[in-house]
Amino acid sequence: MTDFTMKTDADGVTVITWDVPEKSMNVMSFEGIEQLNNLVDAALADEAVKGVIITSGKDGSFAGGMDLNLLAKMKEDAGDDPARGLFEGTMKMHHMLRKIERAGMDPKTNKGGKPIASVLPGTAVGIGLELPLATHRIFAANNPKARIGLPEIMVGIFPGAGGTTRFVRKMGAMAASPFLLEGKLVSPDAAVKAGIIDEVADDPMAAAHAWVLNAKDADLVKPWDAKGYRMPGGAPYHPAGFMTFVGASAMVNGKTQGVYPAAKALLSAVYEGSLVPFDTALKIEARWFTNVLMNPSSGAMIRSLFLNKEALEKGAVRPADVPDQRVKKLGVLGAGMMGAGITLVSVQAGIEVVLIDQTQEAADKGKAYAAGYFDKGIARKKSTEEKKQAALDLITATTDLDALKGCDLIIEAVFEDMKVKAEMTKKVEAVIPTECIFASNTSTLPITDLAKASSRDDQFIGIHFFSPVEKMLLVEIIKGKQTGDRAVAKALDFVRQIRKTPIVVNDARFFYANRCIIPYINEGVRMVQEGVEPALIENAAKLVGMPLGPLQLMDETSIDLGAKIARATKAAMGAEYPNDDIDPLVFWMEAEGRLGRKANAGFYTYDDKGKREGLWKGLGGKYPLSDDQPDLIEVQHRLLFSQTLEAVRALEEGVLMDIREGDVGAILGWGFAPWSGGPLSWLDMIGAPYAAERCDQLAEKFGERFACPDLLREMAAKGQSFYGRFDPDAKAA
Repeated sequence: MTDFTMKTDADGVTVITWDVPEKSMNVMSFEGIEQLNNLVDAALADEAVKGVIITSGKDGSFAGGMDLNLLAKMKEDAGDDPARGLFEGTMKMHHMLRKIERAGMDPKTNKGGKPIASVLPGTAVGIGLELPLATHRIFAANNPKARIGLPEIMVGIFPGAGGTTRFVRKMGAMAASPFLLEGKLVSPDAAVKAGIIDEVADDPMAAAHAWVLNAKDADLVKPWDAKGYRMPGGAPYHPAGFMTFVGASAMVNGKTQGVYPAAKALLSAVYEGSLVPFDTALKIEARWFTNVLMNPSSGAMIRSLFLNKEALEKGAVRPADVPDQRVKKLGVLGAGMMGAGITLVSVQAGIEVVLIDQTQEAADKGKAYAAGYFDKGIARKKSTEEKKQAALDLITATTDLDALKGCDLIIEAVFEDMKVKAEMTKKVEAVIPTECIFASNTSTLPITDLAKASSRDDQFIGIHFFSPVEKMLLVEIIKGKQTGDRAVAKALDFVRQIRKTPIVVNDARFFYANRCIIPYINEGVRMVQEGVEPALIENAAKLVGMPLGPLQLMDETSIDLGAKIARATKAAMGAEYPNDDIDPLVFWMEAEGRLGRKANAGFYTYDDKGKREGLWKGLGGKYPLSDDQPDLIEVQHRLLFSQTLEAVRALEEGVLMDIREGDVGAILGWGFAPWSGGPLSWLDMIGAPYAAERCDQLAEKFGERFACPDLLREMAAKGQSFYGRFDPDAKAA
């Protein structure tokens, strides 16, 4: 397989083109590193070559990053010393990029090198930017859709092919921090303003060609290789630089709570690298990069947030024999917050939408939600009046069910009541085409029960969005007992259209996401009733990587909704209802009018503008604090095991059909400690034997809800891991 090819023109300019076969975007592989290294050697050694341009053969992109299988191969090739393999493999990349950067120039005089430019037709991220950063000048096409940056931190690693060191030396630690610590991606124009790339041109190849032929020795020398170089903003020993690094350390620990190893390692690489010469800094970067890659958190995050997420988005669980089911015309029933959000993301994808509600005023309000969203984008210069109008033109807001006649997918988002939904299903099915798929956006009601109102239950499915729809990345697709493959394919193709990540689960009360998150909230409520300090509960959750503590999460989702779900669940489950012990607190808060953020009063207090001020001290009057407070680890384990054991039970019962969906769904759906890679990855980290033992301890002290599932007990006895036993990729291999 040839990833890089080379051609020299009559002017003596060699163009090295990166074009990985059968990939929509270039990724760097072991073979690619060898090929590029050999071509650079050949160009530098050829006296007829005056300079080099490195570009992409892909239309609209330069490269999307590293082939992450490369990291696994580095470990494997080193046998019993995987850390050595990772470090040496990383340094191999550094040596190649440094060769490009120095381009044959004399180490003492910095003269005699050959100019090497890079041309970016579009998106350049990860190694796709680290490679251009080593060239002497970066030209980008005038492509506003392109994104440029280093997003590695988002999947549990950091830029380890020189991007960290070069960014900081080029921009200074302060200016580089949003790109390194937050994974910020920007357009080419913004990248020029930030000092990341050099020039945006309508014809970047022509501009690069002209530059290469006219470049002088001084144009090739990077600032850090020039005499008298000083880091922008100051190095750590400079007063200004010292304050920058102190602030950065505080910011990183404040945002990560110390549970994301990549952020801390990145900051260490930057700080230590800033104290030494450039080539030594690259070695330091490689060592910290290796340190992160050896951390199990990194591997779990890469697997869940990159490999598994990408596989699900590409249709890993889609029925293979069903033809394309992309949605042409969507009907949305209910113009409330969920219906309006579904409408918005659909028209953003270019889908025509009929938005139905009982009154024209309500339907118009749902359409106005999209208008307001675009207005905010226009104010921030992220959208235009033309885009807004084009989107609004796709929305028909009406009370007339006949408008649904041409739809090929219906999503019902009406009041969460079985009778209301059944009535709407029957009315709509009398109007829509016989082949139209009908979906419910219910978050709790079993799809099989809802499908009883349908005359075509094989075409009835659940499509569960999370709120707010436009921000949340996950969509949960629920198969009823009679749901057919075409309905599943339709839902998956629709989710792909709106650029969300899908998981497909079998029907059960609360499905998967709510099944796991409700016990998390309930455990927090139980601890309040036991007299555990609310601040300990909330901070324990955040210190273990949860984005919100259980009490804050209940405030955000509304306490009266929790009370309503509790009543409905108790009515449906009868004697099997498991949460009688937590209802008194929830019902009391509801009666007190403390309904959460929407009422500016809940477990937290809020100011007049809705800003959260602190935990409500009135809780102590009803539920006094215990003199004997639990330790932090016990609180964290109660909060984590309450979720992870439900994930295991969902897998055990066949609600989860693919282990990848269990982890990806948990992180994207309710924010389960992303550093862990998800609940099943977390159990693999701590090991099934310890997890089973801890279950027994928690169950003995706190009750049967912590009882070890049979599946976990069996795996503990056999020394198995979840990914060792259930990973589809491992089975395929």
